[in-house]
Amino acid sequence: MTEGFSYHAAFARNLGWVTQAEQDSLRGKRVAIAGMGGVGGVHLLTLARLGIGAFHIADFDTFDIANFNRQAGAMVSTLGQPKVAVLAQMAMDINPELGIKQFPDGIHDSNLAEFFAGVDLYVDGLDFFAFPARQATFATCARLGIPAITAAPLGMGTAVLSFMPGGMTFEEYFGWGDLPEEEKALRFLVGLAPAGLHGPYLVDPSAINLKERRGPSTIMGCQLCAGAAATEALKILLKRGKVMAAPHGVHFDAYRNKLVHTWRPGGNRHPLQRLAMAIIKRRRAAQGA
Repeated sequence: MTEGFSYHAAFARNLGWVTQAEQDSLRGKRVAIAGMGGVGGVHLLTLARLGIGAFHIADFDTFDIANFNRQAGAMVSTLGQPKVAVLAQMAMDINPELGIKQFPDGIHDSNLAEFFAGVDLYVDGLDFFAFPARQATFATCARLGIPAITAAPLGMGTAVLSFMPGGMTFEEYFGWGDLPEEEKALRFLVGLAPAGLHGPYLVDPSAINLKERRGPSTIMGCQLCAGAAATEALKILLKRGKVMAAPHGVHFDAYRNKLVHTWRPGGNRHPLQRLAMAIIKRRRAAQGA
């Protein structure tokens, strides 16, 4: 229902930070988001409130009670319901004029072309351990020249990396290749947050288990991800403001009140990255992980 809805009235309070012409430009943009869970769901709702006019969203999962601590669409009323359908409805409640295309089977080789058709920007909302899908989406972005953002919820903060057309690619930065998934997980974690701001206040390290694909999370981290990623999205889509693309990254931790800009030429091939991964491997071996 669009009765009583006005795009210009709904997003008028954005004006001042953006011009009317820029707001109208955002209305004409299409953003793809894979994953509608902890970060992906709040990415969608944040970008919808920014006034983005169209989305492609993908997720094959349904809501479970274990999602309640962090996922925007997880409520008693949505238990067992498809994440992609729930979040699409929530976004349409913000802007009933949205053009929103759902991919309820998630991302796979047979729908990548359709998922990225006509897209201006990709925002990564996949689960940390969704290695094949993440590798495929970023490789497609690099091939098609689509800017891509990933924002990781780390403790009570976020680490943000952007990959721009013609710049360093996801694969060049993380160096995943055909490595085992446990090695990919380690490289992803270290590559996302070279500063490691979140580590000192982890009260129970056993909560992180890469083999069992589990780790702790907070709603604060997810919401900080959305704010940071949406700001990067605004700069990229409006071609306004400096985008510090990979190998540059930013890590902000609200718990420690710290902001760090990282620069890792060569990505995970950088000596500091290799040292960090070696230290983590030794610690895990000592712990019998």
